[in-house]
Amino acid sequence: MAGGELVRLDRIVTSRFEGRRFRVPSRVLSAPTILYPGLDWKRIGLRDLLDRLGYQPEPARSNLELGRLEIGHRIWVSRAARVHLRGFDHPTRPERPRDILIRFDGSIVREIRELPESRVLGAVLLEPEPIGSYYGPDRAQRDLVRLGDVPQHLVDAVLAVEDQRFASHHGVDLRRIVGAAIANVRAGGIRQGGSTLTQQLAKNFFLTPERTYRRKLEEAAMALLIEARYDKDEILESYLNEIYLGQRGSTAIHGVGEASRFYFGKPVRHLELEESALLAAIIQSPNGTNPYRHAEKAQERRNLVVSLMLRQGRIDPASARSAREASLRLSPPTSEVRGARYFLDALRRQLPEVYDSETLAAEGLRIYSTLDWRMQRAAVSALVEGIESLEKQHPRLRREDPSARLQGCLIALRPQTGEILALVGGRSYGASQFDRCTQARRPAGSAFKPFVYAAALEPRPEPTITLATPMDDSPLRVDLPTGPWEPANFDHEFHGRVSVREAMESSLNVATARLGQDVGMGRVADVARRLGIESWLPTVPSLSLGVADVSPLEMARAYATIAGGGVRPEIRTFEDLVDSQGRTVARREIGFVRVADGGTMWLVTSLLEGVVERGTAYGVRRAGIRGPVAGKTGTSDDERDAWFVGFTPEMVVAVWIGFDEPQSLGLASSRVAVPIWARFVADVTGGSVRGSFAAPPEVIELDIEPNSGALALSGCPVSRREFFLEGTEPAETCPEGAVRSQFDLDREAGRLRDSFMQWLDDVLR
Repeated sequence: MAGGELVRLDRIVTSRFEGRRFRVPSRVLSAPTILYPGLDWKRIGLRDLLDRLGYQPEPARSNLELGRLEIGHRIWVSRAARVHLRGFDHPTRPERPRDILIRFDGSIVREIRELPESRVLGAVLLEPEPIGSYYGPDRAQRDLVRLGDVPQHLVDAVLAVEDQRFASHHGVDLRRIVGAAIANVRAGGIRQGGSTLTQQLAKNFFLTPERTYRRKLEEAAMALLIEARYDKDEILESYLNEIYLGQRGSTAIHGVGEASRFYFGKPVRHLELEESALLAAIIQSPNGTNPYRHAEKAQERRNLVVSLMLRQGRIDPASARSAREASLRLSPPTSEVRGARYFLDALRRQLPEVYDSETLAAEGLRIYSTLDWRMQRAAVSALVEGIESLEKQHPRLRREDPSARLQGCLIALRPQTGEILALVGGRSYGASQFDRCTQARRPAGSAFKPFVYAAALEPRPEPTITLATPMDDSPLRVDLPTGPWEPANFDHEFHGRVSVREAMESSLNVATARLGQDVGMGRVADVARRLGIESWLPTVPSLSLGVADVSPLEMARAYATIAGGGVRPEIRTFEDLVDSQGRTVARREIGFVRVADGGTMWLVTSLLEGVVERGTAYGVRRAGIRGPVAGKTGTSDDERDAWFVGFTPEMVVAVWIGFDEPQSLGLASSRVAVPIWARFVADVTGGSVRGSFAAPPEVIELDIEPNSGALALSGCPVSRREFFLEGTEPAETCPEGAVRSQFDLDREAGRLRDSFMQWLDDVLR
């Protein structure tokens, strides 16, 4: 009977030790943060970022330790800060450790120098921030370490307090058992254990925490089997990776690797003696001696460990004295990362099919994502607080039922690469995991109109209109099998003869619907699909006014194609996947394809700039945002959906607000989506947008007569500037029949030359 039981236990032991010993959640990391001269360090929250990354402050000294931030009485208010940056592995952007001095000019980084040589740096990277993990059912987090990476003083500290005769026993220490048995008899029950380190490992790996004699016998038997089959180093390494060392919210911290990062903000190989002693001190009661909550008790227990190490000859008296006198230099406490759950779900859906939930929860992959963690936090704040503000201003929008509350989403992309920089799929992931950015499809309303104008301006082979073509905003009737369709404007008025810019800036439905009829719904749908809309598009007259149901992600991608001059990017949520051995196992390459000519896309961009400067999105300027911004508002029928999709030279941001079960908001998008968009962009840019929308060489700038759209020459009483694709400029002139003078030709040539040189300068820069 006993022999059969031993065989059973032996099979359990070998199955675990020779299979997967640990479930290690895949860890998702943000994009690295770049520090460079000219950066506003206050706007990016550099101080908070260094806190989150675990950079510990210490007094000024010539030899600043790795992972430390030099502090003085004037830090952050002075004109300089010194940080010893940790290096980090990255498949494409690895960074070595650097001791740097940052000089400030107010809130701007003026200069970065590397010490001790004082070499000027053009830029430096801070390590990616952890933004989430794919947990299994146990919600345990580990950072697996090799025994060779663990400092000897940590091994000595653990053995000193947990199993000082580990090297000599065979899994069970009879002296400890006898001592514990005497103590338990005196107490009238099991109060003290005589477990060796190997027995603790057996208990954690295979058994329940109950205290019974049967369980203790199984534990001892398994410990003997483990010692018989595996060497001491393998056992010790397993123990150091398994031991429970505290909680981060609902996540259990297991192993000295993860504990070192949690408590001290650094890899285990960089631990000091006093830090190793503290980790060993925590093992007995991780929650009872939590140094964040019970600092005095933790320090007392740490000093006991140091005394045991001295008594056992593991350290010398000087080291012991220095360790006991050291303060608890803990990394700023970090809670569980929240705010990126919608992004993590989107990332999971884009990962290669082989990376299923079980693989992600157990294989310990490192996933280098595209997420900008600072922008993500700004997006969460802008959306959630923006919706709450709407509910306060308009109580009729408030719902008591959490499942019926006003919802929204915000997504930000980099137009040149398709990288998702921020994604918030709803106001609360806990209340609803439905991602309204990627999974919801709602009528786009007037946010769809730029595709109509792109189709009309595109030279295939001739454009339907130019920006000088007058448009007709008089009553329109289209007879359909279901009955007549008669679109109306938002203000319920007709405006007669209008310019293309006025039609776009004022979002005139009738003029746009008539233009859509002239272009043809098939061509409008084709342009929308080429730009990035993948949802079904009904080729009906109302398509030009955004009747099609599309996702915010599709709209963001389509506008990114406009911003990118007709180059459509592939959407990316990650760059690289690295396995536990450091091998890159998957890479999401930048993908793009040209789908439209750059000149047409620039003309559309110019129209969308007017929407921000003078039209329905003027709230962006009222919010104080300066610099190049283009975009379009969208409000669906009965004001059920509010959109604003806008872009700068560096990012595209789409905002949608509405109820999951469509209901009227009773408000235009200019009062709903635009303020949230503006709040987000103001937060991430400081209100000052960089760059420019440079015209490509095929775009020329001419004077036209506003009413007729004729080319305005010398003697024309009224004129304004307008842009054209070369070869599409007006044939008519003002005065009628006038011949272009050499002065007009020279002026046009000069402007074309200036436009080209500006474009070339931007490209080279």
